[in-house]
Amino acid sequence: MPLNRRTFLEGSVAVGAGAALTAGAVAPAEAHGPGHGHRPKPARRYSFTVMGTTDLHGNVFNWDYFTDKEFDDKAHNDVGLAKISTLVERVRKEKGRRNTLLIDAGDTIQGTQLSYYYAKVDPITARRGPVHPMAQAMNAIGYDAAALGNHEFNYGIPVLRKFEEQCDFPLLGANALDAKTLRPAFAPYSMHRLRTPCGRDVKVAVLGLTNPGIAIWDKANVGGKMVFPGLEEQAAKWVPKLRSMGADVVVVSAHSGSSGTSSYGDQLPYVENAAGLVAEQVPGIDAILVGHAHTEIPEYRVANEKTGKDVVLSEPLKWGQRLTLFDFDLVWEKGRWTVEKVGAQVLNSNTVEEDRKIVRLLSDEHRKVVAYVNQVIGTSTAAMTTADAPWKDEPIIDLINVVQAETVKAALAGGAYAGLPVLSQASCFSRTARIPAGQVTIKDAAGLYPFENTLEARLLTGAQLKDYLEFSARYYVRTPAGAPVDTAKLTNADGTPDYNYDAVSGLTYEIDIAKEAGARIVNLAFEGRPVDPAAKFVLAVNNYRASGGGAFPHVANAPQLWADSDEIRNTIIRWVQARGTVDPGQFASVDWRLTRDGVPVF
Repeated sequence: MPLNRRTFLEGSVAVGAGAALTAGAVAPAEAHGPGHGHRPKPARRYSFTVMGTTDLHGNVFNWDYFTDKEFDDKAHNDVGLAKISTLVERVRKEKGRRNTLLIDAGDTIQGTQLSYYYAKVDPITARRGPVHPMAQAMNAIGYDAAALGNHEFNYGIPVLRKFEEQCDFPLLGANALDAKTLRPAFAPYSMHRLRTPCGRDVKVAVLGLTNPGIAIWDKANVGGKMVFPGLEEQAAKWVPKLRSMGADVVVVSAHSGSSGTSSYGDQLPYVENAAGLVAEQVPGIDAILVGHAHTEIPEYRVANEKTGKDVVLSEPLKWGQRLTLFDFDLVWEKGRWTVEKVGAQVLNSNTVEEDRKIVRLLSDEHRKVVAYVNQVIGTSTAAMTTADAPWKDEPIIDLINVVQAETVKAALAGGAYAGLPVLSQASCFSRTARIPAGQVTIKDAAGLYPFENTLEARLLTGAQLKDYLEFSARYYVRTPAGAPVDTAKLTNADGTPDYNYDAVSGLTYEIDIAKEAGARIVNLAFEGRPVDPAAKFVLAVNNYRASGGGAFPHVANAPQLWADSDEIRNTIIRWVQARGTVDPGQFASVDWRLTRDGVPVF
């Protein structure tokens, strides 16, 4: 794949003739000593700030399109680039615009109905198509560079390339390589020149790194086209090059968490959350903007094992809830700029109002999407909610499973596997999703499935399904029989997120949470009889799970019988439209329950 015209492989991005910062003023002179009539030249110093966001996920406004109202959570966080814009302008006013840079660490164009609308409903790839709202907002705010996130690839490479074309800043991915040439498919880095009052420019290199898991999670879009080697490997290649090109400061923008863990098991030799390892193993890095993990890390220091020097890491909270500030203090010594000090902090976007400039810029796009998500597609005979779905078999999750199972059965009809029983897996992606009694809209149905996952059919044995369910049941905190059960503390054992707990329909089983993980599945049955370990079943499963997401056993290597190219979310919407009425009485059943020593927990 040819390099984009904005690949800055040999050049640099000039950032203008910066004005002096108060913090960058010349240091006070000191007397040279008694009997000397002159003073030494004061040290030349300069300070600048790199601002960073990550995991914006299509959030421009402080608005939740799945509920069609202003976003709010228990901590009263706010979201969106309109809020970030206000924070950015405040920092620029304080520091001097030319003494700042603004970067992002990826996952930009997926996550809200706003971003979905301009990828699928009114796509930016159409002839004379619109400019993506995220490109419009980020251009208006004045981003200098952004790393690629894994969700950038969800809509396919053509949508990503069009988004890249619409951005006034480079999309960086030093470890996103063309599969044939093994050359960078995107710009690996950008170089930025900051002019100081000392007459000596500061060259700041921003190296972009993305997640190796793209090769698994978006195999359908990138297979045979791109490969994604490890972050540590590519950072070790590029950082020395950037230093040899005269970079005084090296900042890494990494769409990779800091924990050193992976969710895809041993399917790849690369670590998913490798930002901390990059800091530890690769000398020459001053700071890392961390993304992907959706956690808040104001400042985290990692000592490089070769130099002993601290590398400062920071991860601002997702969706534009926080803005990271890396503050750099430099001193001119021995003919070059040296980083004397780096610190990091985060600013909270709920402390400011939305920037009216961004609101005006994208108000039409916002109204179009609000109208779209409020289209009525059917009615429901009863209200359904995910509030208790993490610990109870709820009708709203059964709805996902019945849609998936029916879709797979229809796809396999008349074929070699038509006679096999079809099971289905689903997760509780949001604990606030709901289907109301009465009119059902697109936003209601779409809220069940906020991810752009597609549907597959995989062939598994009874024994493999038992393993699969045992793995899923790790999600629950072990709770002895007779001990009080607090639902606030019952789930997410060992940090397992809700989306990595699967409920499987078509079987009946109990999960004994008094037992240790790996030995919890009890009374596993199909049609009232114990499951034969050798029996064959078809599992309707999303592509994330089928590709190894969550590292569930067996499924990634199981034979693929069928795969769909459309999102499960759209399949649910069409199912509701085709029937007109959603009646839980026709599909809801209690297939699984939590127990302790045979006694139901609920």
